This record gives sequence, C-alpha cells and structure tokens, in this order.
Amino acid sequence: MTGMTLKRTLAGHQVGAVGLGCMSFGGIFGDTNEADSLACLDAAWEMGVDHLDVAEIYGMGVCETVIGTWLARTKADVKIATKAGIYPKPSRDFRNDEASLRGSLEGSLKRLGREHVELFYIHRRDPRVPIADLMGTLSRLVDEGKIGGVGLSEVAPTTLRAAHAEMPVAAVQSEYSLWTRQPELGLIQACAELGTTFVAFSPVARGMITDHFPPLAQLASEPFRGSIPRFQEPNYSANAAIISKFQAFCRARGWTTAGAACAWTLDQGAHILPIPGTRTAKNLADCAQAAAIQFTDEDRAEINRLLPAGFAHGDRYTVDQWVGVERYC
Repeated sequence: MTGMTLKRTLAGHQVGAVGLGCMSFGGIFGDTNEADSLACLDAAWEMGVDHLDVAEIYGMGVCETVIGTWLARTKADVKIATKAGIYPKPSRDFRNDEASLRGSLEGSLKRLGREHVELFYIHRRDPRVPIADLMGTLSRLVDEGKIGGVGLSEVAPTTLRAAHAEMPVAAVQSEYSLWTRQPELGLIQACAELGTTFVAFSPVARGMITDHFPPLAQLASEPFRGSIPRFQEPNYSANAAIISKFQAFCRARGWTTAGAACAWTLDQGAHILPIPGTRTAKNLADCAQAAAIQFTDEDRAEINRLLPAGFAHGDRYTVDQWVGVERYC
C-alpha cells in the first residue's frame, strides 16, 4: 500500500480522501466478473484507497461476497460502509424496522467475513418508522459491536437533524458532483454544522465527467444508467458538448477529468469525501489523482464558468427511481 497523503474523517477513522464505490461489482452498470473486481480492489489498496462503500442490494449480495473473498485473501485493513433498507422483492419497498435491518446486517457481515462494519447506512428512509425507533435500533447495533457508526442516505436536512438529536450521525450519503448540486441547498451545510461527514457518490457523474464519455450503445444496454434522462438524447449530446470544454481545461493542466471532478467535491468542504464508482484500476487511478490536485482561485472561477450550477440537461433519476429519495427543495 503506497498510501494517500490527503485524509478525511469517516465514522471516527482517518481514511484516504477518495473512497471506492463498489456498486458496479454487483453488475448494476453491465456485466462484471469476480476477477476484474478483485483486480480493482488490489489496485485500490495499492493506491491508498482504504474506504469501500457497499450495499446488500448491489447485486443482491454479489458485491459484498466479492469483497469478502478479497478480504479473506489480503487481510487488508480497510474501512467498510454497507447499507440496508431497500428490498426489491416481492415488490420494491423500503423498510427500517428492526427485524429487517438486523437481518440485512447479519447477511452483510456473513458475506463480508466480518463481525463488525465501520459504518452502517439506512439506504432509504422508511417514513412508517419513527426516527426515534430507527435510531434506537441503530444504537443497539452500535452497543452490540456490530457497527461502528450510523449513516443515512439520500435524506433531507430535516431528517438528518431529527436523527442526530437522537444519536450522532456519522455520515450522510447523497449524489453530488458538478452536475448534481442539490446538496448545496442545505444538506452539506447541515452536515458541517453537526460534524457529520458528507459522502458524495457519483462524483464523476456516473462516468460522464471523465476523459471519455460512455458510448450511447453501451448505455442503451444498461437498464439503470440507460434509463436516466441525462443519458438519453437529446440530453446526452447537449451534456457532452458542455463537458467537452471541461475536458480540454483539465488536459491543459495535466489533470484527468475524473480527478479534477473528484477534486472539486473535496474542495467544497473539509467534511466531504467522494466515492467514485468503478470496477477498473485505470478508472480508479484517474479518480484518485484528486488527492493531489490543488485549485487556484482562477481555476475555481473557470470551472464555475465552464460547468455552472444547473448546467445539466435532464433529470438525474427517472420518476420511478426518485421514489424513496427525500426531496427538500
């Protein structure tokens, strides 16, 4: 492990400033295999990436099983965050009752080969369960040594504040990037005020703010990304035309586009930690460059000119995908 010099705090631990989102290990973005995922994990460890973000629903256990295999082989001291609360069968539902969350966590621990995870997120908030009851469940899991810290995903600032009044919330995870800026309207500020780490998923816009755009033909074969309005025409071409100018800006400075995009999220606050998602060592290396990028005021002004807030054409989710995400603006 070469080490990443820039660190951020997550659930009481110092971790590399860029983590790894492992959703693609479960086949969400197209076909995957264990060998490629294991190679990506090996490369991540060598780069100093020591925070892995997983979930029960990523491949319905496939993602966690791969990581468990890797941990058994390497014994790497990584900090793991997993999530529960989304249940796709018999029909997609969100459950935060204690029996469901305990069952999910026990399954995750078994697949990971762990007795404890550093962070346990509620993947989607279930409004049928009072916040006090939910946090009571999570507090008991902390006391039992099964989890180190509590996280929430895709919630409103009001939910964060209500939960934090019951017990400290270590992290909140939401989509945040140069083309998804909603968290700036209260959530990032609430996290800073409460001492909660803000974990930015999809900081490279699901592969769009990188050196090479994902081909339309590839997107058409992906049921998740291919259905998102931003990746459909005419939005795709409009977004590509705008982002291409940012690509040129990054090339002129010797940065990868993905590295600069992740660096931008880091630059928005010392409590922000990006977790780009990939299953290839090359793409992860591009993102990890962020830890070494420092912007000047001139750089910041030019980035804001090239990719101003709200530049993206199309929504970040379909109508169906929005279900369960708390909207607050």
